Order: sequence, then structure tokens, then C-alpha cells
Amino acid sequence: MGSPSGPPFDPDDPDRERRERERDTEPIPRYRDDGPPRGSGDGPVFSDDIGYGDGPPHAGEARSGQTGVRDPEAEYQRPTISEEELAGLRVDASGMPLGPRRVLPLEDEPSSLVARYLFPTERYRGEWKRHWIHLTTPVLIGVGATFILGYLSGFLAGQDVSALTTVAVLLWFAVMGWVAWRVADWWYDRFILTNKRVMVVNGIITRKVAMMPLARVTDMKYEQSPTGRAFNYGTFVLESAGQDQALREIKNLPNPNELYLRVVEEMYEPQAVEARLGKEADEAKADDGA
Repeated sequence: MGSPSGPPFDPDDPDRERRERERDTEPIPRYRDDGPPRGSGDGPVFSDDIGYGDGPPHAGEARSGQTGVRDPEAEYQRPTISEEELAGLRVDASGMPLGPRRVLPLEDEPSSLVARYLFPTERYRGEWKRHWIHLTTPVLIGVGATFILGYLSGFLAGQDVSALTTVAVLLWFAVMGWVAWRVADWWYDRFILTNKRVMVVNGIITRKVAMMPLARVTDMKYEQSPTGRAFNYGTFVLESAGQDQALREIKNLPNPNELYLRVVEEMYEPQAVEARLGKEADEAKADDGA
């Protein structure tokens, strides 16, 4: 067996204590993180930042000696927004989108016909009469009766039958009275939206008020026939927990797509409606002050 490197241990060696003191005062080798270890291969060279359990800093961590602290600027990435998305966010001076309008303008105050059915804490959102297509049948009947009874009256007058002529004229007045009644009924027929419910009020002598709370509406849809798409009207169908309600089907409402968006926004985004109303009110006050 070969002897170990260095001189053998000799208790009487006078330089033994000096060599031990020099060995104790030699610096401890450290690993370095700025290149290969210096020296002549006598041993590993350690880094100044060496510690227990913490490896090299991850991406986004600060290199300030405090491991586990992430630099927010290193991880933040600016969002990318396309021109189409920006176009949808741009608004005019009144706060309305510059692109195609998605909702009908909000009315300020309810009419006297509707105000009586609203309680004080309820916020009014709008009222709509049915589309003019609702009057198609009575108007056609009135026009047809005018032509037919007018021709009949002229024919009977030539036959010198005054009694039948009087009957024909009275019949024409009755038909036209019925047409006027239907027009008046259409005028007083309103679909009403508030922040709490939807209502339909109709009738001239006998008033009928049907309502459904927005919180109980489980499904809502609208239907448009080819004629409805051509003249922009539709039928709304409201469902509430699978039960038959007093207010379920509302026919011949105008602008069904925009009205649908209005009702859905009130159901799911009431804060957006309140913000838009508040902004419009502030702008109106600013205009009055100017």
C-alpha cells in the first residue's frame, strides 16, 4: 500500500503546528455563477448566494438575494385588442356606441296612462305600443265595408228603396265604429318594462293589467314570421318555472330584437342600465348648466 500524500505524522516535528494554523486559515472554496471555477482544479468553487433548498431563481423572480419574490413587470403582458374590438368600445359624446345601436333609447318619464301602475321604488324603463300590423284586420274590414256598402247604397238608391239604403248606411257606421274601437284599443294597449317586472295594460272600458316579475322569468324568446321580419315585428313568449302565467304570449311587438336585448340586459346586467342612465342624467344637467 502506498503512503498518503504529504509527510508522515511526526509528533516531534517543529513545523507541524505552523502547518495546521495555515490550513485552518485557508478560505473555504465557493461556487461561482459567473463562469467556470477558477483555480487549478484543487476543488469546487461555490457561489456567494448559495443557500439551503433554494435553487436558481425562476423566470420573473427578483435577483436581489430574496428568493420567492416575483417581479410583476417580468410577467405582465400587454393585452392585444383588435381594431374590431376597439370599434365596439368607442362611443360618442352622449355615451352611445358609434357602431350599430343595439338597444332602443331610454324614455325619461312614463306616460300618464302607465304611471298609475308603477309603485314609487320601481324604475321605469320604457313602454311600447303594438306594431301597426296589429291593425291590419280591422283596417281591411273598414276599407272593404266602405267599398261594398258604398256600392250597395248607390245601387239601392237607384232602385228607389230608401229603407234598404238607410240600413246599408247604418251598417257602414257600425263597421266604422268597430274599426275606431279597435284603433283606440290598440292605442291604449301598452307593453311596459321596469327594473322589476314586465307588464301588459290594455282595454278601454274594462282595464286589464298582466305582469310577470323579471326574477321569475326562466325563459324568454321571440318569434318572427317572414312577414314579421319584413315589417320588423314579432311575438314574445315568456316562461316562468314551467307554469301558465297571465302574461305569457305578447303578439305584434315592434323591434323585437332590440326589445329582446333591452329585457335581457335588465335581467342580467341591471348595473349597466343604471350606469347609462346616470351618465345621461349627468350630461343633461351639464347641458342645462351650460
